[in-house]
Amino acid sequence: MSSAKDIKRRISSVTDTQKITNAMYLIASTKLRKARNDLSNTEPYFQALKGEIERIFNTIDQVDSQYFLPEGLEDTEEDPELAGKYAYLVITADKGLAGAYNQNVIKVAEQLLSRHKDNQIYVVGEYGRVYFSKHNYEIDQSFLYTAQNPTMNRAREIGAVLIDSFLNGEISKVYIVYTDFGKGMEPEAVSTRLLPVHRSSFEGAAQKGADGDDMEYSPSQMEVLDNVLPNYLIGYIYSALVDSYCSEQNARMMAMDRATQNAQDILDRLNLEYNHVRQSAITQEIIEISAGAKSQKQHKSRESI
Repeated sequence: MSSAKDIKRRISSVTDTQKITNAMYLIASTKLRKARNDLSNTEPYFQALKGEIERIFNTIDQVDSQYFLPEGLEDTEEDPELAGKYAYLVITADKGLAGAYNQNVIKVAEQLLSRHKDNQIYVVGEYGRVYFSKHNYEIDQSFLYTAQNPTMNRAREIGAVLIDSFLNGEISKVYIVYTDFGKGMEPEAVSTRLLPVHRSSFEGAAQKGADGDDMEYSPSQMEVLDNVLPNYLIGYIYSALVDSYCSEQNARMMAMDRATQNAQDILDRLNLEYNHVRQSAITQEIIEISAGAKSQKQHKSRESI
């Protein structure tokens, strides 16, 4: 059995750890609240932008744009002409201590990578860069973006790299792998094809009654569409960055909350053990005092005889 001194030292150590996990929980909670506010402030604009793209579709029958899948090709079909290099934007965290958050994203990314041989990985977050480098995946070493504090400017920079590579023919498809925060109950690691876009992605986005027939587009619908679509894609990337950041903070909150509770369970057990050791020590002292007193009494009795 450990001594009372050893148990007290362990109690002090666990208490310090509990203070750290509780502080990390509070920090993650604050970051999550701020990120959700930032997302809610920009979401209406990009939803409206998506609706306007559908309104343009309502005025044309054929979509002839390099951003879109060839007309007549279903969204689920693979076009042999698009068999070039695939690019994957994988959004991870910069560090761990967030439960299975990073592992879930990497699992989805590796499933996609296994389906195609010629791949290029663009990673947001140091955790993902370290993982893919160690496992000998081809990653863009100059794409050093942090997962912390997602901003619209950062989304524009990332979008410019991916869109330019796509338009120049360096890559034929762009996928984004991130964690969808949803309503915050069960964030899920998902993958979406960012480019080329399919017309069905915008169905039902426009407001009712806004069919676009009474609008004039200059110089033409397709040129307006080609100018609007990059902004939509950048908005999608920003949304994915913020969703992932929210999911990371949510996962860290849950992990730190469990760690704090586990620390409390350990403290309860150590305090109980300490009380037992202390009580045993007190009992032993009482026994020794009683035995000493009895011995003194017997000694005095023998001397009086």
